[in-house]
Amino acid sequence: MPEFAELLKGYRRFREGVYPRQRARFDQTIVEGQKPKVMVVGCSDSRVDPSQIFDVDPGEIFVVRNVAALVPPFETTPGLHGVSAAVEFAVQMLEVKQIVVMGHGRCGGCQAALSQGFDSKPFGEGGFIADWINLLKDAREPVARKHGTEGRKAELAMEFAAIRLSLKNLRSFPWVVDKERAGTLKLRGAHFSISEGVLYSLDEDTGEFLPEE
Repeated sequence: MPEFAELLKGYRRFREGVYPRQRARFDQTIVEGQKPKVMVVGCSDSRVDPSQIFDVDPGEIFVVRNVAALVPPFETTPGLHGVSAAVEFAVQMLEVKQIVVMGHGRCGGCQAALSQGFDSKPFGEGGFIADWINLLKDAREPVARKHGTEGRKAELAMEFAAIRLSLKNLRSFPWVVDKERAGTLKLRGAHFSISEGVLYSLDEDTGEFLPEE
């Protein structure tokens, strides 16, 4: 199978180039442990790796990635809450100073939620995708009413709405709210445009996404 062989080629480039350059950094994190100041909630989409987009060194950002870069609301029901566990670890144990929810252009999860809705089973037979995308149900309705369910304008509005929803859900975690009110934690929204290679940040005053220079 050639796929893993291609990964090994990249690993060898890493071993020959990146690792020697970053050896001191890796050694430092072994001695001190990881101490990232920022958590990034990103999408699993293979085109939008936060470490690549932000060009960071090892140990600088704590990343959790999932379909559509979603954060579920706080809940204590039985189950396996992977994203919530990552948020708890980042905020409570690592004591990150900022959480960035980074959506992106051409997001398949947002497109599916917008165009297919939630009345059928278009997301796969396992049910996992459908249950996960269902987090966007409330965010979808105002977007669909205003922009319809097709076209780039509607898709972009859905992507922005998903980011805002995840920020809202983050604020349902009691200890996130406590730290935000105390001024020790900052929440940010961001959107990476694949077609432009531009990062847009959510302006808290206007509620709009503005391009970073």
